[in-house]
Amino acid sequence: MKTFRCTCGNTLYFENTVCVQCDRKLGFLPDELVLSAFEPDRKGRSVALAPEARGHHYRQCRNYSDQDACNWMVPEDDVNPFCVACRLNQVIPNLDKPGNRGRWLRVEKRKRRLIYDLRRHRLPLVGRDLEPQTGLAFAFMEDDPGDGLEFHDSHEGTQIMTGHANGLITINIAEADDVEREKMRVAMNEAQRTLLGHFRHESGHYYWDRLVRNGPLLGRVRDVFGDERADYQAALSHYYNDGAQPGWQDNYVSAYASSHPWEDWAECWAHLLQIVDTLETAATIGMAPASAVSDDMDERIEHWVELAVNINLLNRSLDQPDPYPFVLTPKVIDKLKLVNTVIESSGFSK
Repeated sequence: MKTFRCTCGNTLYFENTVCVQCDRKLGFLPDELVLSAFEPDRKGRSVALAPEARGHHYRQCRNYSDQDACNWMVPEDDVNPFCVACRLNQVIPNLDKPGNRGRWLRVEKRKRRLIYDLRRHRLPLVGRDLEPQTGLAFAFMEDDPGDGLEFHDSHEGTQIMTGHANGLITINIAEADDVEREKMRVAMNEAQRTLLGHFRHESGHYYWDRLVRNGPLLGRVRDVFGDERADYQAALSHYYNDGAQPGWQDNYVSAYASSHPWEDWAECWAHLLQIVDTLETAATIGMAPASAVSDDMDERIEHWVELAVNINLLNRSLDQPDPYPFVLTPKVIDKLKLVNTVIESSGFSK
């Protein structure tokens, strides 16, 4: 994630809503991928001051104006009251329930980072307004324990599983609770479990359906990741009952990636998004050269490996866990390169 500049010259960050130096209201312009200061014109309309906006008028997303849960803007001539990120929401949690509003805000913050990632890569973002059955949508839901404390059967409650199905990405809002998420990470024996990571991983499933399933690179993806027609539920049952494949570290970026080709793809997709985003941040703040955001994957990987080692070392000095507890073997790097090739070949990335 890059930083931005206010009209007054002050440094701005992706989630900012007000410039602390000049007190101008701020809003993110998803069509330009820029955070802009705003001023009212003589008719009271909001004029974007960022040069990229070319003086166009915008209004705040309804979740910005009514909920203070967003900082994205909507072009004045767009009839939809929500920004391109918030209009993808199909379900949000009950905000009247204590704690849910805070969880929802944390979920929305990560979702906007995902949408930024996807738009930066110029990936297709088609909502359910255009494709009711398979368009991208989000459901942010919570467990319903019913009358019992445990989820023994469907009569006592409903347990929400984070996942993807036909374009709908469901996130259990318990993942927005750091303590609960860490408990789950330990229970699942995962090296890393983050809220943004869930969004990135599940978006990988969505784009497998959109870019790979009927695409020209399907055969190549199967050669590298394996045949996704293998029984998915049987593969997951085997993974959860018996653990990861022996020696998985040589071929997979995570243990979970070894469970099934779909999960291998989604894990590599998520890692590529994480790598590109973090390299952009590092280049912006001077921790990596400008060439770190090059389109050349070999150069990206070289800079990433160096940066990952450095940020892990910094965290160890602070007595914190490694932020990037993964090893990129040659086979994993080949998979990351193929994910990048699929994105570049999608017809939307140019």
